[in-house]
Amino acid sequence: MTAEQSVTDLETIDAPWNKTVTLQEITYPGGMKMLRLRIKEGRRFTDLELDSGTLGVLSNSLQNWLDTNGASVNRTE
Repeated sequence: MTAEQSVTDLETIDAPWNKTVTLQEITYPGGMKMLRLRIKEGRRFTDLELDSGTLGVLSNSLQNWLDTNGASVNRTE
């Protein structure tokens, strides 16, 4: 992270197989914002930064999958 970059944690989700997904808003110099998906698995982190266009496509794909498979997904909160 650069000194000018701002990171705001939005939500943390406990995922299957002992993984944690954190959603973060990243604001870069000049005001550009992206959403970071940070997946933590043990000591390993995978970061995926998405712009609004890419996030929109991903959101639609996730919703389509959920519409098809959601009834069979069992999550306990």
